[in-house]
Amino acid sequence: MSLAGIGVAALEARLDELFALPQGTETPRDAGRVVNQLLELLESGTVRSAVRGDDGTWRAVPWVKRGILVAFRFGKLADLSPGGDAFSFVDKDTIPPQRFGLEHGVRIVPGGSTIRRGVYVAPGVVCMPPMFVNVGSYIGAGTMIDSHALVGSCAQLGARCHISAAAQIGGVLEPVNASPVIVEDDVIVGGNCGVYEGTVVRARAVLAAGVVLTRGTPVYDLVRESVYRARGEAPLEIPPGAVVVPGARAVKGGWGAGEGLSLQTPVIVKYRDEKTDLATALEAWLR
Repeated sequence: MSLAGIGVAALEARLDELFALPQGTETPRDAGRVVNQLLELLESGTVRSAVRGDDGTWRAVPWVKRGILVAFRFGKLADLSPGGDAFSFVDKDTIPPQRFGLEHGVRIVPGGSTIRRGVYVAPGVVCMPPMFVNVGSYIGAGTMIDSHALVGSCAQLGARCHISAAAQIGGVLEPVNASPVIVEDDVIVGGNCGVYEGTVVRARAVLAAGVVLTRGTPVYDLVRESVYRARGEAPLEIPPGAVVVPGARAVKGGWGAGEGLSLQTPVIVKYRDEKTDLATALEAWLR
């Protein structure tokens, strides 16, 4: 049955049925075909693992994430090694590496990068080796993913971002209703940064090298004299245009205070302006 023939609603229903099957169930005959249809939809950008609502809130699309888990569950180990015996790769046959051609308009510089199936990669994206993008992710037009960077499961990256060398954009596959990491348009993520646990980095923000953001990380805003935290189901959010650098806050009591210890915490030191934009404009020459 063709992709158009079954429709997105029918695909969602069938994936939910497969997800609900008891552990140990023999692989249904249509599982591979159904998973492949989901991966095609993700790769075309027709469906996404997270979407932004009219109020600006990002929400996971649970049925898509359940479908990705179905792919892992019913996949079988396969030898995915390229010809020539130079490399050995063994992984689930349902989620092999994605192949690209000139028609995609994506630069993948030689040197050992992999983009898994089920990832949307827009024209103009640049991938510097070695880097890895996991299933369910979305990479907007003109974004650069630099060497040794990781984009985890279902992460959503906007257009014209720069994910610098060795940066880690965390994946959030389970629970299925948890929103993945979001990096909106025109964000600069510096080298060795870590963005984890569903954090939302709003448009035009700049994360300086070494910044680490998690649900448990308070972010101190020196400009607006505020503290940003994840609360309940709400993620940690970095405001639009914020320039975030690594910082520290003193331990205030007990033995730690006596020893002069401090804890790592990101600090917003300014908001992006013309001078900041000039400092980052050189990236265009690398594209």
